[in-house]
Amino acid sequence: MNASAVRVGITRLGQVAIPVGDVERATAFYRDVLGLSFLFRAGQLAFFDCGGVRLMLDRPEKPEFDHPSSILYFAVADIQAAHGRLVAAGVGIVEAPRLVAPMPDHDLWMEFFRDTEGNVMALMSEVPRSS
Repeated sequence: MNASAVRVGITRLGQVAIPVGDVERATAFYRDVLGLSFLFRAGQLAFFDCGGVRLMLDRPEKPEFDHPSSILYFAVADIQAAHGRLVAAGVGIVEAPRLVAPMPDHDLWMEFFRDTEGNVMALMSEVPRSS
């Protein structure tokens, strides 16, 4: 099969599943600590909106799906202020905010933390350079 001939028609990322051990605890974290917009519950599933991408929290039913998720990078305008809110909420910080890449017109900052289920997540901020 010629991979260049395949056109599935993907236009954007629509949903990300995050495996969790306790849906209620994880729902509170993503809603109350991270401030994501809660959409709805469907059985054991909880759904949030993250800038048009839906995040689904789910307790895995099969062992092959029961592992920490991929790292999600949540964009924030002020990473230092966001870091302060995470610390105040008692969130486990893996790596405090740091400059990871100076770009031509901004600096890219990252911070890594753990959610209530042990998944590593990140904040990213594109900080404009002063002129």
